[in-house]
Amino acid sequence: MSVGLWFMRQKGRATQNARRAKVRTVRHQVYGIAIGLAAVLAPGLVANQAQAQNTEPHRIAVVDVGYIFKSHTGIRTQVAKIEADLKAFDAELKDKREQLRVMAAKLKDLSPGTPDYAALEEQITDMDAKLRLEMNRKRKELADAEAKIYFDNYQHIAEGVKFLAGHYKINLVLRYNSEEMKEGEGQSVIRGVMKNIVYHDEQLDMTPGVMQYLDRVIKTQVAGKPAATSPR
Repeated sequence: MSVGLWFMRQKGRATQNARRAKVRTVRHQVYGIAIGLAAVLAPGLVANQAQAQNTEPHRIAVVDVGYIFKSHTGIRTQVAKIEADLKAFDAELKDKREQLRVMAAKLKDLSPGTPDYAALEEQITDMDAKLRLEMNRKRKELADAEAKIYFDNYQHIAEGVKFLAGHYKINLVLRYNSEEMKEGEGQSVIRGVMKNIVYHDEQLDMTPGVMQYLDRVIKTQVAGKPAATSPR
């Protein structure tokens, strides 16, 4: 290879390296400008997003679940049926206890150790054991039935709250107690003092709307139809 040709190749390589270095420098400058713009603009973008969120309406409502359970006619009817069954069972239980009392009185007239005494004593013991088992079974059955009433209706209340909240664009629904404090009743005063919500606008109370929702749900259940998805 001639010396001239060797110098020409070396010069070409130097020119290429210089161009590559220049491109890298330009890229670094562009990246630096982008980073600088991001640092300047990012706080403004975050502030604009926060401001946009703050301008969106956030609505709050309240509902008195306790009042609904105590006052809704449909729920009270269901609970009243359980209470009636309990009273009927208590009356039946009272009659069986009276039979046991009469049998125990007869036992006193018999001599211990005799066949009649042993037979009556065994009968009383067996009847008393069966009566206790029946009493525990029935009370559990009625307690479970009452719990199911509250469970099912609470689901309906929650569904009604969700529907109304979606319809009126409500973001948050709080549970509250509308019971007024009674100065002469200590428990009432304590409940009043412990209320989580001290004040609310009456227009925020969706309790009446939820009770109307329950009206439709319970009526359709009684009629044997599928529950309505929304009140009208």
